[in-house]
Amino acid sequence: MDHALVAILVCPVCKGKLIYHKTAKELLCKADRLAYPIVDDIPIMLAEEARQISLEEYDKL
Repeated sequence: MDHALVAILVCPVCKGKLIYHKTAKELLCKADRLAYPIVDDIPIMLAEEARQISLEEYDKL
């Protein structure tokens, strides 16, 4: 995933900053506790496709 692209992407729900999680291939939004998948180096920035981050995962961020 290109770091320049990650730097300009924002959460489509709250417009907040995203965190790139390399091993899980996801972009994480702490504010909304959502994880957006990255498929074939393309971030899927749809709220319907995001998964909810558990409290345990959130605490590790």
